[in-house]
Amino acid sequence: MRTWRPRDCSIAKALAAVGPHSSFLILREALYGVRRFEMFVRRVGVTEAVMAARLKQLTEAGLLRREPYREPGSRTRYEYVLTEAGRDLIPPLLALMAWGDAHLQPDGGPLDLVDDATGEPVRIACVGPDGRERPPNGCASSLASGTAGGPRPR
Repeated sequence: MRTWRPRDCSIAKALAAVGPHSSFLILREALYGVRRFEMFVRRVGVTEAVMAARLKQLTEAGLLRREPYREPGSRTRYEYVLTEAGRDLIPPLLALMAWGDAHLQPDGGPLDLVDDATGEPVRIACVGPDGRERPPNGCASSLASGTAGGPRPR
């Protein structure tokens, strides 16, 4: 890790792409099926100006995609849909939810994380290439191959 540079940190780059905490709440709402500007404003609780700025940032970062729609007798408007990159943020969002449930909610949180098909409880975990679960403190970082530190130790 001596050759790793903090400016190359993927955590920092991901946080910069997503932006302020209200952006995470927008992604949460998109995960729950919200698509329209007015509903995002209502559910996230920010001003229309802040919402417009956050949706623009999330769209430019490739996390949301604008899709046109038109109500009868109205002008064309846009709704916002998670992209593949946005959907790839679902596990970290759910991990934040699970952490908040465990450490910030006296009764374990208001929502349960369940399998969509069976309704069985699920949780976010660190899983190795063999499919076995690892404890979070059993995972370490190493330099990726092709970086200044050379190949990944095996």
